[in-house]
Amino acid sequence: MILVTGATGLNGAELVRKLSARGVAVRALVRNASGTNAAKATELSRLAGVDVAEGDMARPDTLVPALSGIDRAMLISSSNPTMREDQAAFIDAAARAGVRHVVKLSGIIPDVNSPFRFARMHGEIERHLEASGMAFTHLRADIGDIADVAADVLTGSGHEGKTYPITGPDALTMTEVAAALSAATGKPICYVDVPPEDARAAQIAAGMPAYLADGLAELFAERRKGKEETVSSVIPTVFKRRPMSFADFARRHAAIFRGEQPAPRA
Repeated sequence: MILVTGATGLNGAELVRKLSARGVAVRALVRNASGTNAAKATELSRLAGVDVAEGDMARPDTLVPALSGIDRAMLISSSNPTMREDQAAFIDAAARAGVRHVVKLSGIIPDVNSPFRFARMHGEIERHLEASGMAFTHLRADIGDIADVAADVLTGSGHEGKTYPITGPDALTMTEVAAALSAATGKPICYVDVPPEDARAAQIAAGMPAYLADGLAELFAERRKGKEETVSSVIPTVFKRRPMSFADFARRHAAIFRGEQPAPRA
């Protein structure tokens, strides 16, 4: 059986749906199945072959029942100040439970020496997983093909010990992103290069936690250095799929960008 952590989040829920559609038995790990995540947990439990289990990565003792009988696990969690500790605790619990293979959803530019805090965390977690004794696969993801690739890795073979950067087919400037959104929505959208300190102030004023605003500032500083401009060929060459372009993504979600539908929430 396959365990998916973060199963009520955007990536986790989509992966659970993909695996269910393939007829794969999957256990969805939910932190609070009877509280704030109750509706999402109920929705997942109605999918064919899906078993919902409650557990908290920050409390490894709660993971023991969820990890029982698990052969492969998908490791996903939100970017928060304790991400490194939480994911490392899950890795240790999975190793004790006899899990054979852990697939980690990582960042696109993980680096233990990065000035971007979440890139450092992802780099440190990758090292921890590699030293765990379990087979591992790192998905260094940047776009919406994540669930399809993760499902292929979890249900296929030959992916152990691999690191797969997942990108779209093009490296776009923010002006080009704005143009694609304009074409998809039928509304004029322009990119405005806001000074980093102004962007952070606006995010804090809107209620964003300081650690996340600071993390985003670090991320965009790395992007301005060109750290995310490399286009990967992994999806077409390894997984024989056509990677989703940003234009495709914008058209698929145009109603959300126009404000006609609510944005999905993790």
